[in-house]
Amino acid sequence: MIKKKQQPYIMPKKPLRNSAKAIIIRDNLILCTYNRDLLGDFYILPGGGQEHGETLVQAVYRECLEEIGAKIKVGNLMFVREYISANHELAEFDDGIHQIEFMFACELLEEPGTRSSENIDAMQIGVEWLPVDRLEEMRFYPKALVARIRALPAFSSTSIYLGDTL
Repeated sequence: MIKKKQQPYIMPKKPLRNSAKAIIIRDNLILCTYNRDLLGDFYILPGGGQEHGETLVQAVYRECLEEIGAKIKVGNLMFVREYISANHELAEFDDGIHQIEFMFACELLEEPGTRSSENIDAMQIGVEWLPVDRLEEMRFYPKALVARIRALPAFSSTSIYLGDTL
């Protein structure tokens, strides 16, 4: 029997991170966080990192409380996106991020700002409703979602994510 030399395990710069995001659409408008970085203003879906022991549904709910100051009803998983910072426009500033983003169809249970927003991201400066039919004119991330968001029904009934089940 020939033994292979085992390669040492090399820890990545940063661990793989899960992120849960909310797709909230009402009257052909999508709710986004309004942010600013080195290149200027940009918009992303509300949401963020999943904490240890937290389901993705719990994470998106908590993140919406923190970032948009509102309770939500979390619906079905709509999209899964992989984000590897080295492949994107701000690669030299993102420092080795590898993130899996889980995007859920959600409904507001109260208006944004009903509760004080806590723990907002460092670049976040507000929350805005953006016209779905004008997203390509704005610095909205991820751009690949624009056409898919336009094709979504108001609240999907297709179930993909089963959560922490047996």
